Amino acid sequence: MLTGGGRCNLTTGIPDLSLVLNRYPRGGKFLNSAMRNFPPEDVRNFFEEHGVGLKVEEDMRVFPASDESRDVVDVFGRIFSKNNNVHVVLSRPVQEVSKQDSGFLLTCGGLKIEADKLIITTGGKEGGGHDFAKYFGHHVSPLAPSLNALVIKEEWTHELAGVSIERARLSVGKNSFVGPFVFTHKGVSGPAVFAISSMTAFDNPTQLTIDFAPDMTFPEFEAAFKKEVVDNPKKLFRNTASMFMPKSVADVLCEREYLEKKHNGEISKGQMTKMIELIKHFPLTISGRVPGDEFVTAGGIYLDEINPRTMESKLCSGLYFAGEVLNIDGVTGGFNLQAAWATGRLAGESACE
Repeated sequence: MLTGGGRCNLTTGIPDLSLVLNRYPRGGKFLNSAMRNFPPEDVRNFFEEHGVGLKVEEDMRVFPASDESRDVVDVFGRIFSKNNNVHVVLSRPVQEVSKQDSGFLLTCGGLKIEADKLIITTGGKEGGGHDFAKYFGHHVSPLAPSLNALVIKEEWTHELAGVSIERARLSVGKNSFVGPFVFTHKGVSGPAVFAISSMTAFDNPTQLTIDFAPDMTFPEFEAAFKKEVVDNPKKLFRNTASMFMPKSVADVLCEREYLEKKHNGEISKGQMTKMIELIKHFPLTISGRVPGDEFVTAGGIYLDEINPRTMESKLCSGLYFAGEVLNIDGVTGGFNLQAAWATGRLAGESACE
């Protein structure tokens, strides 16, 4: 429920399911059946029918209208309290699971629970669900942190801590994403950074490139920038640069190039070319990921061991999986909870058949 800055970004407002599935660096194809069974629209309807008002923000992220994640959690509390056949056991970690002739046996802090069917959903960096899956013969891929902030080597960028960029293209190798981000005291964070970190979860990227004018091709931007400089020779160059990027960023770049006091008419061809290059291809060195702040763990149970139409194990009858325990993870924007809802519902429905 910590998604979306603690407000619970519970799903996406994107209507095209093919676009939704493309937001998963790992597992998008596998999710097809689960998503069609319980798409984002149905998720939104489910919560609204259970009394949670929702809002879809400009970037298509869906939140409770109250911005309170508790509203989402309380839905399940109300559902379970009205169903006498549902028993919620808290503060009793599952210590052992085993297959019996009649089904499954779970040992939970002295409590033993027998079940006809078993659904494992607990993934993440703690890995409890992964260990239980291995007991039943399943294999788990390497795990890596995803959706986390990046540490930047260039310390001068720390002067920009707190500066938000509404729209930029961030690129690492062949991976790129357009969206907002923010400079921090350690580097960069925010939705676009989280997306890039997800795409490169199993890599060790060293170079991040930022395009502050992502909606213009390089020739288009070059022509527009040069025209602005030529047409306004008495204008401060840094003010011209700030037309295409946040003023605080333009000021810092101009200071580093010793151009903060120069007017457009004083700028050489080489200086203008360099600034154009910096605005379109601003290079930063990645020295690491901020440890412990990841929202999602990439990796999990290999998907070829699970039936995507039922979420049932191909290795153990009556065993099902859902959520982050699977080798599925999406970029920021409500996609990880959407995958959890969809796989969880399909697993539950299949187990009840």
